[in-house]
Parts: sequence; C-alpha cells; structure tokens
Amino acid sequence: MAQTVVVTVKPGSRKGPLVETAADGSITIYVREPAIEGKATEAAARLLAQHLGVPRTAVTLASGATSRIKRFRVD
Repeated sequence: MAQTVVVTVKPGSRKGPLVETAADGSITIYVREPAIEGKATEAAARLLAQHLGVPRTAVTLASGATSRIKRFRVD
C-alpha cells in the first residue's frame, strides 16, 4: 500500500546529509547537493528511502520537482 510523505528539502546545506523529524511530524531533509538539474531531489529521495528503511526504488517523486516542499510516494 502506497503512502505519500511530504518533506521540506534544504539543498546546498552544510548540515546535510540529514533527516530531521519535528515534534509535529513534519520532515526536513538537508542535502549538500545544489538545486540544479534535480540533484537535490535525487539526494533527498535517497535519504528518505534510507530513513524509512525501504529500497530507493520504492520512493518516487509525486509532486514538487522545482519546489522545496515535495511529495514523495513510498510503496
């Protein structure tokens, strides 16, 4: 059963790679990759898969390709 995970991506961050979950359940992903040609999105998907303990192929971008707020579908 697939579910949608909404995350905020912080590209070009010195803090990354890091996944932070706030008390309200929101997820922020810090990646070192710049927001150029989808590099930050790919890095965020990789980190999210690792954080959730699923294979990278189970995480796909549902919406937000050019936005900092992204929706990923997790199968």
